[in-house]
Amino acid sequence: MGGDYARLPGVDWSRYDTFPGSFEKCSLLTAALTQLGLYLLMFLGFLNRLLFTPKVATERNREGYAPLYNSFEQFFSRYLYRRVRHCFNRPICSAPGAELVLKERRTRDYNWSFEFTGTERRCINLGSYNYLGFAEPSGPCADAAAQAARRYGLALASPRGELGTCALHHELEETTARFLGVEAALVFGMGFATNSLGLPGLLGPGTLALSDENNHASLILGLRLARATVRVFRHNDLRHLEQLARHAVAERRWKKIVIVVEGVYSMEGSIVPLQGVIALKKQLGLLVYLDEAHSVGAMGAHARGVTDHCGVNPADVDVLMGTFTKSFGAAGGYIAGSAKLIKWLRAHGHAHSYAHAISPPVCMQILAAMRALRTPEGLRRVRTLRDNTHYFRNRLREMGVVTYGHADSPVVPMLVYTFSNMAAVVERLTARGLATVGVGFPATPLYKTRIRFCLSAAHTREQLEHCLNAIEEVVDELGLRYSRTG
Repeated sequence: MGGDYARLPGVDWSRYDTFPGSFEKCSLLTAALTQLGLYLLMFLGFLNRLLFTPKVATERNREGYAPLYNSFEQFFSRYLYRRVRHCFNRPICSAPGAELVLKERRTRDYNWSFEFTGTERRCINLGSYNYLGFAEPSGPCADAAAQAARRYGLALASPRGELGTCALHHELEETTARFLGVEAALVFGMGFATNSLGLPGLLGPGTLALSDENNHASLILGLRLARATVRVFRHNDLRHLEQLARHAVAERRWKKIVIVVEGVYSMEGSIVPLQGVIALKKQLGLLVYLDEAHSVGAMGAHARGVTDHCGVNPADVDVLMGTFTKSFGAAGGYIAGSAKLIKWLRAHGHAHSYAHAISPPVCMQILAAMRALRTPEGLRRVRTLRDNTHYFRNRLREMGVVTYGHADSPVVPMLVYTFSNMAAVVERLTARGLATVGVGFPATPLYKTRIRFCLSAAHTREQLEHCLNAIEEVVDELGLRYSRTG
């Protein structure tokens, strides 16, 4: 990285779409009441711990050793998270399609433990990443997966680098590369491990990573394992990114400077302004690592993700990473790019040598979904997802609730701010036949608890209408019309 780039003029951001996403701030009163509620819960938690012995194991004989648990996280888990624990880890007993079946639970000891009631509840599914509706119990994808299981078995019981590669893996890698419009691809059995084990094979000491503050935990872990230096820029703030990049280039001490971003941010529902990122990359001679876990398949005229959506040549992105767990209704992930990149990753990446190979039925599920996306019927699913997303977001905005992100993002966070509101919304929507996901600390800041809706092409307009009517009833009941922009 030379100093010649640092003397270049700044990027003319007026030429690019730099909209970071809609992130309406709550009123001062709402913020104050949210903080007050958190402090009240914490005070009650301290009082509870003082008066009653918690029903958990305690650390003993740890003198001279580091504690096994962070004290605040331990307190948070027992006395704040436990109060809303019934809203998380809810078991299902069906495929996560447009509808799913929840197994109902009850607690007799204030959420320390649960037991099944023996009853089940069918709900419209607004919580799964089934963006294109391929996670179906029957149909071409399911039939193809079943056929692969009969021929190859359920698992290969070995890493790819040893005895874990079959013909389906080669076909999947070739198909993925063609689908994305790049030279080559390498597939992995787990989406999280694609980042956490892939990045250490690509980066190392002497590398600087410019990382978005809202990047996924798998990216953060991968950068730590790679022992790369990390500097964080404000979410989708390209001007702040440019400032950090120019300062880094002027230092003249980095072997590589890599911008690490996501296509769609799963907690914010925002989309990376990729055209601007690529412009900065070319201006300063940087590299770009793009995580498309939530955008590949779900966005763009050809379902190729945020590169397709933003009109960017995939070859301009140095490393394309994505997962098969969302739009393709399967499991695993990929890294794609130049043939030289993939050859290097096969030799130096930990996942190819040590991680379990992706199972043959899962390979076939992904292949069937990719083949479907090359047909008019498959692309119709992408358009349906976009229409459902626009309709759902517009109706929520009309209700007066605060939503985050971009209009085209199928991830739709609705801010409720407090843990009590989150629990109340999840409980009431479940009673009305909606399966939703509440999200709070540590996945979000303590005071920005939210309900995260995930749209699907499998949702009919009638189902969405039922969902929105139920949401409006709950919004009215709980007083969640926090927006001041309408």
